[in-house]
Amino acid sequence: MTVVKSTIPESARQVTGEALQSTLVDLLGLSLIGKQAHWNIVGPRFRSIHLQLDEVVASAREFADTVAERSSALGLPPDGRPETIASAFTLPGPKDGWVRDTDVVELIVEALEAAIVRLRERIEATEKPDPVTQDLLITITAELEKQRWMFAAENVSRDD
Repeated sequence: MTVVKSTIPESARQVTGEALQSTLVDLLGLSLIGKQAHWNIVGPRFRSIHLQLDEVVASAREFADTVAERSSALGLPPDGRPETIASAFTLPGPKDGWVRDTDVVELIVEALEAAIVRLRERIEATEKPDPVTQDLLITITAELEKQRWMFAAENVSRDD
């Protein structure tokens, strides 16, 4: 079997690979959280949040593909197998059954926030080893922060 060779040193590749794999797990998990909430949301804002969840899912899936391809380009096979995601995933997830629209918003804000915190740590970790990967992580963080802001604005009341 031919192995893809990386253009960056092994120590840098190792740090970068860990950042990419962890990001892949978070993104695939985020897409699953979004779909689960999408299917089970109830409440007066069902339609708008239902559609907004699709935007989060689409972004997470697109970025997951980009992250996996970056990993492959560095000679690091990405691992998106269900058992890998299930064992490594730590973002907050929805409860079983129907979920109120306000609870969905809180959940997505919390999940996005946790993912963003970890992405910022990975941005710092990849600064020297691989600025190209760092740039990708910055782009992902910017989009997830935008999504978080849009969801957080959903639960603001007149009194806040």
